[in-house]
Amino acid sequence: MPVAAQEESEITPEAESAPVGQRYVPTIWVDPDGCEHWVMDDGAEGYMSPHVTPDGKPVCRPGLLCGLMPTDQFFATDKYQVTAAGRQRLQDWFREAIPGNRYFVIAGHTDSRASDEYNIRLSQRRANTVAQVARSVGARIEDVRAYGERSPRVPNTSAANMAQNRRVEIYCVR
Repeated sequence: MPVAAQEESEITPEAESAPVGQRYVPTIWVDPDGCEHWVMDDGAEGYMSPHVTPDGKPVCRPGLLCGLMPTDQFFATDKYQVTAAGRQRLQDWFREAIPGNRYFVIAGHTDSRASDEYNIRLSQRRANTVAQVARSVGARIEDVRAYGERSPRVPNTSAANMAQNRRVEIYCVR
């Protein structure tokens, strides 16, 4: 069949019931950070472009942090196994949070007392543990991240500040 005939057939009424790969479906995808992306997908391949304001700033949804869990309440020092009481509290929290959210992103953080490499590993293991607990009650986990000591809430200048930096953050995507 000549190329011109193929192109013409794609714009006829029969194209309304076109097979996968011949019809694009536009949508908006929100990444785990809450930023919107325009998506065109035909089922076989597609493309994505960030949604930006006229002055070029990304369009992001604020306030995705829905859970801030101080790790001292769930984990012993230098450990990533959650306590039984901590597991129960996390399960209860996720059971309540699941109905209003499509998925969750888990981010682990530490204070600065150990090496950067050690803290990244510990925060990753703790975030993975929280994600496992979440999955055990049916939560959909989109991503698990480890920041170690790299993203403190407050300066690591006192024991009280360090305690605030030892945390697991849960981001909710609706």
